Amino acid sequence: MKRHLLCLGFVGFILTATAAPLNDDHVPPASVILGRKQVPILCYHQIRDWKATDSKVSKDYIMPPADLRAELKMLHDSGYHTILPDQLYAYLTKGAALPSKPIMLTFDDTDEDQYTVAWPEMKKYGFKGVFFIMTVSLNRQPHYMTEAQVKELHAAGNVIGSHTWDHHSVKKYQGKDWEVQIDKPTKKLEAVTGGPIRYFAYPFGLWNRQALPEIRKRDFLMAFQLADKMDPTDPLMTIRRIIVGGGWSLKTFSAAINRDFH
Repeated sequence: MKRHLLCLGFVGFILTATAAPLNDDHVPPASVILGRKQVPILCYHQIRDWKATDSKVSKDYIMPPADLRAELKMLHDSGYHTILPDQLYAYLTKGAALPSKPIMLTFDDTDEDQYTVAWPEMKKYGFKGVFFIMTVSLNRQPHYMTEAQVKELHAAGNVIGSHTWDHHSVKKYQGKDWEVQIDKPTKKLEAVTGGPIRYFAYPFGLWNRQALPEIRKRDFLMAFQLADKMDPTDPLMTIRRIIVGGGWSLKTFSAAINRDFH
């Protein structure tokens, strides 16, 4: 599945994992949110060794496990702290305090290797992350996570977010698409986790301004995209991330963070 490629973005977070209320009437003006100090959000997809049949473009989205392990070790050894979306929301809307060297780890598309490879490695360092789940893939093994695995990730303190039913671009939605692609998958994930689903990631990272009111009225606190600048009127619905390219050296990885997220 082709995804929107490499992009750099910026966001913020707080030190403590204080849950933010779902219906917050005290969101500050967009200019205040856009003016906050910004920190990196990293996005990963498949985590496996490359195959001879993988195209050059595909390799940008496929992270070899050894490279992921090296990146997580580097983040830990360099003093980074992982943060979660409730923390980010509280910082952006209320200006809550920031820890040193923060970072957010996000994973898209329900790939089982995120559970079998990434999560055990994250636990070594006390890291937590955000898993954006495409519900059409649930229980489709051997390549995708089961409901039980998603529930375990949630119970362990990670955040589960919505990533539509089957990865159709939000820019193309009409009529019942909102129900099929967002409402039903969100209810499904709430049933799996036993709690509210507060965060959404756009398929391919693509969005348009017409979609923002539809996303917002579904009680998502924030929505995560990829390449574009955050919308000047609704930055919370257009939080930016960076896709970490497969095959990056640690030097490139570190340089991207230090250069683009300061």
